[in-house]
Amino acid sequence: MAVNAVPTKGNLIATKKSLELAKVGYDLLDRKRNILIREMMTLMDRASTIQGEIDSNYSEAYLALQRANVVFGLCDSLAEAVPVDDGLTIDYRSVMGVEIPTVRLEERPLTIPFGMYTSNSMIDEAYLKFQEVKRLTAVLAEVENCVYRLADAIKKTQKRANALKNIMIPKFEATVKYITDALDEKDREEFSRLKVIKAQKNSKAKREAEAANA
Repeated sequence: MAVNAVPTKGNLIATKKSLELAKVGYDLLDRKRNILIREMMTLMDRASTIQGEIDSNYSEAYLALQRANVVFGLCDSLAEAVPVDDGLTIDYRSVMGVEIPTVRLEERPLTIPFGMYTSNSMIDEAYLKFQEVKRLTAVLAEVENCVYRLADAIKKTQKRANALKNIMIPKFEATVKYITDALDEKDREEFSRLKVIKAQKNSKAKREAEAANA
């Protein structure tokens, strides 16, 4: 790996600090990724369970509606009596910095919107089943949206963690090694130079002493 850095003690200290920060950042991202993955896996299991409940309620609701159609014919007029539900609200909460939605369907007293003389128990059963499907669909919408957002956040977190692990940390480690080796080489050269100077001084002093005694 090519290193472009001036081998000075100041640069060595700064690079070591950057290396330490990069390692801390990687550890934090790795923990965040693991937490998000656990959260997502839990939600995926919940989504599977809710989907099964929706399918079951849909089957029972359609079966009851088919039976009602056999007795009453098409139930269009009864369907028009069902009020429009506008009680859906969406809020957001944060999980490790990831904004995920909270979908709420306002709980209202459950009443049959058509009279006893114009319907029967099969229509009532179909209505109640479809009400349960509506509630479960709101829950499933929240869970699936959370899974999508968490999966996207995990992908981004993994990308940042990989960049630190495979690019930045090796780069800083190579720079620290390069500067350390250069400074060590410089110290060895300085030590050798001082030894040569000392030897020359000792040699000169010896010659001067011999000349004085001659």
